[in-house]
Amino acid sequence: MLYQGGNRRLSRFRARHSKQNLPRVAVLGAGHGGQTMAGHLGMMGCEVSLYNRSSERIAPVQLAGCIELTGQIEGLGQLGVVTTDMELAIRGAELIMVVVPANGHASIAETCAPYLRDGQMVVLHPGRTGGALEFFNIIRQQGCTADVIVSEASTLIYACRMLNPAKVQVFGVKNVIPVAAIPSYRTPEIIKKLNIIYPQFVPGDNVLKTSLDNIGAIFHPGLTVLNAGRIEATHGEFEFYMDGATPSVARVLEAMDNERIAVAAALGIRAMSAREWLYIAYDAAGRTLYEAMQANVGYKGIKAPPTTLMRYITEDVPMSLVPIASLGHQFDVPTPIIDNMIHMASVIHDADYWADGRTVETMGLSGLSVKQIRKLVLEGRVDA
Repeated sequence: MLYQGGNRRLSRFRARHSKQNLPRVAVLGAGHGGQTMAGHLGMMGCEVSLYNRSSERIAPVQLAGCIELTGQIEGLGQLGVVTTDMELAIRGAELIMVVVPANGHASIAETCAPYLRDGQMVVLHPGRTGGALEFFNIIRQQGCTADVIVSEASTLIYACRMLNPAKVQVFGVKNVIPVAAIPSYRTPEIIKKLNIIYPQFVPGDNVLKTSLDNIGAIFHPGLTVLNAGRIEATHGEFEFYMDGATPSVARVLEAMDNERIAVAAALGIRAMSAREWLYIAYDAAGRTLYEAMQANVGYKGIKAPPTTLMRYITEDVPMSLVPIASLGHQFDVPTPIIDNMIHMASVIHDADYWADGRTVETMGLSGLSVKQIRKLVLEGRVDA
């Protein structure tokens, strides 16, 4: 199963740790995931600070001093600091949880770089494709010399939604989430710290693996772009995965997926296929991607988005597809279907997702050989 009884399992786990051992945590981002994480950590007894760039989102939280959680996790999470001041938010934090859309990772990195201190650990929830690499590159460009570990989770631990200001609903908590650090030999340090509060986090191989196992890069933009007319005509009144993934659409998704796997292979990474992921996450099997998607009971009833102007394109195209294509271009791996998906998304939104996206340049990988990239990922440096 993908989700489990998060509160009960966490309560048993937390009972083995005294409150004095709980880390101080800064949560950067006060959207659905950020408020849920901040509130839940507060419920667990952590000293929590919550940061948001704009004051409007956090004003009700500042007033209440807490966040109410309902659904699979019930209770009130007390917060220590709720602020728009980055220096105040991360001061003294052992864990810095970045819970913003991937489009915001660069801005967060630039803003927090001057205030990062030795021993702090940054975790992107999630990194999408190349998030930790981009974050690591930016803080170094900004002159940060602190001994900071930058890492990324493969996905957000919660399925959640804000109901009202300072109130969130938790639909589920994921069972297992790989996390990898730069350099990868420091991943055990991150996992040890995270496991005090979240037993679900497990070591990932490295940030190339977590980035290139991003299945959402295939499903989200592919289904949205290929169903754009239907979404606009019906305002999303159809089942996104069941109705949207027709045999023809699924063949396009599978071709995109094969390109993602080929790019990963060029970097020495064995990426999980979308069909394998469906079987592992949902126990959904099929000879083709179409059959596996149709066999997934977890997708039944999920409606399509009411508009194409949403994160399945605005985030997943520039922050997931563009970095895959950019890596493919650097290492002469053809990505024609992914390239065309990026072009079509750009036309649909009258945008330039190539220009706005995460590339080998922004990830600090431009001109590097496979050997150099793997050295950067494994050791945190390129030169001996």
